[in-house]
Amino acid sequence: MSLGDWTFNAFPPFPATVYPNSALWNVTSEAKNRTYQVHVSWPFSWESRDVSNKSALTLYVLDGNAMGTTAHEAVHRRAPLSFGQPDTIVVSIGYPLTNNIYDFVYRFQDYSPPIPTPRIPEAHGDEFLNFIDTSLRPWLQDTAFPNVGFTRDGLYGHSFGGLFALYALTVDGGRMFDTYISASPAVEWRNGTILEMLSDSLGNGSSSVTTPGIGTRDTRSSNWAGCTSPGADGTYTDPALFITYGSLEQFPVKRRTETQEQFLVRKNYFGPLKMTDYVHEVYDVASASGKLRDVTLKEYPGQDHSGVAGTSIMDGIDYFVDW
Repeated sequence: MSLGDWTFNAFPPFPATVYPNSALWNVTSEAKNRTYQVHVSWPFSWESRDVSNKSALTLYVLDGNAMGTTAHEAVHRRAPLSFGQPDTIVVSIGYPLTNNIYDFVYRFQDYSPPIPTPRIPEAHGDEFLNFIDTSLRPWLQDTAFPNVGFTRDGLYGHSFGGLFALYALTVDGGRMFDTYISASPAVEWRNGTILEMLSDSLGNGSSSVTTPGIGTRDTRSSNWAGCTSPGADGTYTDPALFITYGSLEQFPVKRRTETQEQFLVRKNYFGPLKMTDYVHEVYDVASASGKLRDVTLKEYPGQDHSGVAGTSIMDGIDYFVDW
């Protein structure tokens, strides 16, 4: 199946006892020299993807090779213990990898926000967001789940993915998604440029920001519901932002089995990234803007950068579904 430049090739189905209600596709564009490995899961209570009279939230998860399985399992694990949890589809976006869980070259390009002047050649965040918005989301809603009604969409990203989530919030007045989950975002990228982008988008009284190459609401799938559907007056519900970080990211402590030399290497790498300082700045800019219905900043005591990745998935899901 093709949609624009993109071809969706399904993997062979999993045995029902291995990954029930779960499927993978390779999504390829020769023109853009990209292949994404997209993993989709849906509620156990659905007989198939062809169900009707169902509605669902959708959570898009970046770094799918590293975070996807965690997110899929967390949603399934939560359902029987959280009475009344809305049906949720999880879409994780990764790469066809064999020897790592991160593609450091492509994720850097895909998650880097574009800066108009001077344009950074390797920053293709606008193209990646356009892929999600005008190719992946319409395919999911019109082809993968053609009879499901879609309500709210969330975006989860960690580290550089967290930076991308903040960038997506600056586009089209934050209406690309209903909920943005930014875990330990790489705010230090380009000396904190994302702070200026957030301030320009959220803090200047503008009702919308348009980035060249990004689809607009009129071009989306007829089922699209990034933010809550507009009311009678045509207005949209403001988005929500959930930011997380670990107390040991900017201020690491020596591990029991670590030599002093190893500790100093790690400390000198993570300390200057100023995670604590930067996420508080993000929180201040976002909360002061008055453009979001909620902004929450959560610290995880005793956790470092990698630890936050796993913890924030569960908390992020809680934040997203419990509105």
